[in-house]
Amino acid sequence: MTIVAFLGCGVAANVMAQESTPAAPAADSAQVDSAAAASAPAVIEEVTEAAVEEEVSMHKALKTKFIEGDAMWMAPVAFCLIFGLAICIERIIYLNLASINSKKLINKIDEAWATGGVEAAIDVCRNTRGPVASIFYQGLSRYSEGVDVVEKTVASYGSVQLGLLEKNTSWISLFIALAPMFGFMGTVVGMIQAFDRIQQAGDISATVVAGGIKVALLTTVFGLIVAIILQLFYNYILSRIEAMVSDMEDSSISLLDVVVKYSK
Repeated sequence: MTIVAFLGCGVAANVMAQESTPAAPAADSAQVDSAAAASAPAVIEEVTEAAVEEEVSMHKALKTKFIEGDAMWMAPVAFCLIFGLAICIERIIYLNLASINSKKLINKIDEAWATGGVEAAIDVCRNTRGPVASIFYQGLSRYSEGVDVVEKTVASYGSVQLGLLEKNTSWISLFIALAPMFGFMGTVVGMIQAFDRIQQAGDISATVVAGGIKVALLTTVFGLIVAIILQLFYNYILSRIEAMVSDMEDSSISLLDVVVKYSK
């Protein structure tokens, strides 16, 4: 009821305002509408051009600053970024392809075992991708040797799959450490060059030491930026690996329950 009352008051106020305001001539309103319609595309075009110019100028400024830094120290930082990102992308793709629905796989194995025996369950694991299916396949292949052997096989092959998940991650950590080191090395070298110029000139002047200090600061900044980018990817990859390892452990326990159920 309160909402209806407010709406009624608002409609009444609008009607009174329209009645009290004199109507504008039709010709004037038509001119205003045509002027607004004509100016709208121009405004949109100006905004678009300004955004494009800002993006180009930012890219150009970043490129200019990268070139102004000493190529001897900026090139190793760039290599760390390129190779580090390549490994990160490869690991992310591998982990995405390796992740599956483990509960759904357990249900398929249980149903296949109930209808076709252990060989049907092994076929389900053989036709499924991912480390969990590989662990199940190795464990079920030793079913004839007993439940204890299956448990040991699952635990042993789980370590193998963990090593495959963590493959090449040490290189990412290496590039994370190297990028700021190269930046700091450029900083030290730039400061040494600045002091050498001061010694040669015999006087402290901003123009004398500006070049060396600029190289020092630029190499440090780019080295830290590369390390931050790679660190974000590295932490994401580690979190995915931890989640998959936890899923493998839970799924292995569920598989042993299925094996024990059909061994009785």
